[in-house]
Amino acid sequence: VQLVESGGGLVQAGGSLRLSCATSGVTFDAHAIGWIRQAPGKQREGVSCINPSDGSTYYTNPVKGRFTISSDNAKKTVYLQMNSLKPEDTAVYYCATDRIDCGPIVVETFPYDYWGQGTQVTVSS
Repeated sequence: VQLVESGGGLVQAGGSLRLSCATSGVTFDAHAIGWIRQAPGKQREGVSCINPSDGSTYYTNPVKGRFTISSDNAKKTVYLQMNSLKPEDTAVYYCATDRIDCGPIVVETFPYDYWGQGTQVTVSS
């Protein structure tokens, strides 16, 4: 299993970014794929996850209404569209996966075994 994130960068507050997570070795019918972030000096925090098998999505409270997760099953790629970005969204964003179902607990606890290397998102005020 391999996961490669891209799309991070520097953006002003209120701006948008779209992150991509290209996967290989992942069975989209049987894996949940999530986004998790880690800000400097803080613990990792769940952001969102998706079950590509049925398109169901879950978000944590800090990003609800601003971020949208989606998947292109043909390309085995998951996206995170981030709008109305805030300085507190600054973090390294990771995508991760495992053979589990995403749900309200998984999005908060992110019990994945397979992780990408992360992509930096910096939001300036």
